[in-house]
Amino acid sequence: MNEIANFETGTTQARSEDSMPHSIEAEQQLLGAILTNNDIFDRVSSIIGPQHFYDPVHARIYEIASTRIARNALASPVTLKAFMEDDEGLKELGGPAYLVRLAGAAISAFAVRDYAQMIYDLAIRRQLIHLGRDISDKAARVEVASEPKEQIVEAEQKLYKLSEMGQTDSGFQSFLKAVTDAVNVANAAYQRDGGLAGLSTGLIDMDKKLGGLHRSDLLILAGRPSMGKTSLATNIAFNIARAYKRGTLPDGSEGAVDGGVVGFFSLEMSAEQLAARILSEAAEVPSEQIRRGDMTEAEFRRFVDAAKALESCPLYIDDTPALPISQLAARARRLKRTHGLDVLMVDYLQLVRPATAKDSRVNEVSEITQGLKAIAKELDIPVVALSQLSRQVENREDKRPQLSDLRESGSIEQDADVVMFVFREEYYAEREKPSDDRLDEIAAWQERMERLHGRAEVIVGKQRHGPIGNVELSFEGRFTRFGNLAKPWHKGEEAEF
Repeated sequence: MNEIANFETGTTQARSEDSMPHSIEAEQQLLGAILTNNDIFDRVSSIIGPQHFYDPVHARIYEIASTRIARNALASPVTLKAFMEDDEGLKELGGPAYLVRLAGAAISAFAVRDYAQMIYDLAIRRQLIHLGRDISDKAARVEVASEPKEQIVEAEQKLYKLSEMGQTDSGFQSFLKAVTDAVNVANAAYQRDGGLAGLSTGLIDMDKKLGGLHRSDLLILAGRPSMGKTSLATNIAFNIARAYKRGTLPDGSEGAVDGGVVGFFSLEMSAEQLAARILSEAAEVPSEQIRRGDMTEAEFRRFVDAAKALESCPLYIDDTPALPISQLAARARRLKRTHGLDVLMVDYLQLVRPATAKDSRVNEVSEITQGLKAIAKELDIPVVALSQLSRQVENREDKRPQLSDLRESGSIEQDADVVMFVFREEYYAEREKPSDDRLDEIAAWQERMERLHGRAEVIVGKQRHGPIGNVELSFEGRFTRFGNLAKPWHKGEEAEF
């Protein structure tokens, strides 16, 4: 130990004095353990990399050792000597003899993870210090091209990137733990009214088909323009937020026992427009009258009362346009940490930007869908992303959408756990009205319109954990509201017409 201490002192004297947090001893003893027993590398490789070592010589030793071990070759003082004979930094520390002294002072195997965690924590501290200095230096320089708001966003992104590093608790888990988690989910569904394993959408038949919105799932809600994608998404978001009740969960933690906190990324509509839609549904005042201010006194009173009743609703809207997927993920994490988050809505997928420009639109959409699925798994919440459909639907006689109609469909179809299509046949029937002189055709058209009026379908085209099929809903265009169709098997459950 004294020998290690002596050459450690020589190492620190060889470089300028620095107040940066570090531990040369921990690095030396960890490297010694790896050079003595290569099997130890597997225990620490998920925690640290070469970039986490303070001493650049130690970083090079670790990098060469890890490369050899990955190739199933021996990493020892003798084998590393051949690769580092001309290393100037190693020569300053005593040359190849330094590698021998490292191996001679190795720690016992049981302590290696503690030493690796210590090296990692000190590296993060150094990066935080560097980041703090960068922020301070940029803020001190008053430049036209560098606005304070942009500096804040840049600093925030770097901090989030730093916080994502070193997720050491991932990896393989025992089948016992996985089975236990599955039983707990099933038990929660059994205890809950209606037997739902996930969050209730507030729409009875949709809940029956999907079993609610499941944690860590990516759900795609697709449709052509004017089908009501945004309306259905806002209806579901409003239903979940309105039902929110906080309490003690079965595992003893605090959280949503009913409903949940909703995050809504509205990349197309402003927050005010989205709020007007929700208020239109809640107050039962047509949305176009709200826009024009054309309301009776009774309607306006209902509108204001609905706004007061909903002001405490845990529904958070972000209407920043053209958000990159990396920033969308960072904002979702921040919302979860500050207010909680139980479901995330994205309106809509094609308006999200990739983190970096790609050579094709298919690759860009692939990065976005993979990013959304990663958010769902990381935050353990359902993510509902809206998607546009290609125009080829309009060219078919049967306008019902299918999986191949998804724009850049490969990645969307592949990454999604559930793919749903909103379809209102009434929309197309309205545009097929015959001329007034064709009386027989007019009568048949009117009969068809009466049958289709106020009805919508949600076509479940893919479901990883359940059946596919159609869900019939009611649709009130005046209030942009989807609801439950009264069915004989609902047996007294609340239904809307």
